[in-house]
Amino acid sequence: MEQQILGLDSRYSAYRAPNVPGFKTLYIRRRSQLLKNCKSQIEPNIRKQYLKIRNQLLSQKYGVNLDSRRSLSHKSGSQLTLESSVSPAAGGHLRYSSQSSLRNHASSASSEFLTEDGLVPTWAAEATRAMTGSTSLAENYAFCGVYHIFDVHKSVVTSVQFAHDDLTRLASSSLDGSLAVHLVLPEPETCFVLKHPKGVTGFCWSYSNDVIMSCSEDGYARLFNSSNGRCVRAINGMQSAASILTGIFHPVNNNMIVTGSSKGHVEVTNCSTGIKPRGAYAKLNAPVLCLCFDNLGHVLWAGDERGYITSLFYNVENARLSKGKRFSVSGTSPVTCISIRQWISREAREPSLLVNSSSNGLFLFRIMGPTNSAILLRRTFSILHSSKLRIKSCFCPIMSFRQGACVVTGSEDGSVYFFNTESANKACINKLQGHSAPVVDVSFNYDESMLASCDSKGQVIVWKKEP
Repeated sequence: MEQQILGLDSRYSAYRAPNVPGFKTLYIRRRSQLLKNCKSQIEPNIRKQYLKIRNQLLSQKYGVNLDSRRSLSHKSGSQLTLESSVSPAAGGHLRYSSQSSLRNHASSASSEFLTEDGLVPTWAAEATRAMTGSTSLAENYAFCGVYHIFDVHKSVVTSVQFAHDDLTRLASSSLDGSLAVHLVLPEPETCFVLKHPKGVTGFCWSYSNDVIMSCSEDGYARLFNSSNGRCVRAINGMQSAASILTGIFHPVNNNMIVTGSSKGHVEVTNCSTGIKPRGAYAKLNAPVLCLCFDNLGHVLWAGDERGYITSLFYNVENARLSKGKRFSVSGTSPVTCISIRQWISREAREPSLLVNSSSNGLFLFRIMGPTNSAILLRRTFSILHSSKLRIKSCFCPIMSFRQGACVVTGSEDGSVYFFNTESANKACINKLQGHSAPVVDVSFNYDESMLASCDSKGQVIVWKKEP
């Protein structure tokens, strides 16, 4: 049903902001992202009713009912059907074809182009080319230069993150004990800087952006009001001598946070009460450097200092943790970052895990198994990363409709690298050079118009994408 909804929106793309092609592309991408991230289970009858009502609204708005023409074509092969793609051969205009000719065309396309999964490859999909404006992946991730530099930290910047679905706010943390919240638009400025007794190893925005959780070497996870910087709660770990190295919010229930410590403890805490539920704990064999939930919050992935990734099962009802499987990434080199993406491109439709390891590598895994708790290596990308710096990476937030998909990572050579995950030959499609020290973390805002990167000398650079 999600594909039917997206297909309905795509058919009206020619009428939506005809003088602004970029808006049409962004609209379809954002709709696709929202549909894929939808977690609620809606009855099929309600979804069908929604599809019908949406078609009626779009028909009234643009004065044409494309869906009715399509339904008539199913009743009679002689009826004309409006294709949802823009044909280059037709000079960029919409063209009409009979249902029989479309069926013949689809039959020939399927015999010549279809993949094993029954999908037309991106390079042969006319609708996809029309949606993306025929630009390549490298052209789409071209940046016009530095937008602004924030220089408020005096030591290694451990993390940088844009707020969820927010173009204006950016936060950064540092081992000098500071957590800063910045305003990027309309004019760049630092709103406030929060001080900690010891270094801040990382932080995380809540999904509503009203709370920021910081992790500190003093053994506390602190919750701050993101609008005024007031500390709402300070939560200590199971052992006072252990540093809190990483922490995240549960993606469905933001009242629950999960932290990883230098003693290998993975703990769940109710941030509203400060209580740790019974059994909401797991012990790994090494310091926990990174954590990542799947979209539904059922599987938790943990990366440790000895080079292992462990899958943990989270019980939504009682918040208990149970161990799943353990995988070695690259010998004993620490796993410094884990990111997850449910669907990175129209061809790579399986869940993927992006992993940084201090073995000079960035690894892309396919998530497998009946419980989505096993991984299989897909690709390896070479970057400079051999020290104890916790280099991080991220998926690009918008699902790719081009040929290939993009991931971004920092590197110890001071560059920001863009890799095409589907390219068999030259994987690196872009490189940003502006830092004078190793780049530790990178973060896109939600519409990919800006990218933030931070380094080990305390600088945060915001890059602006070419329009």
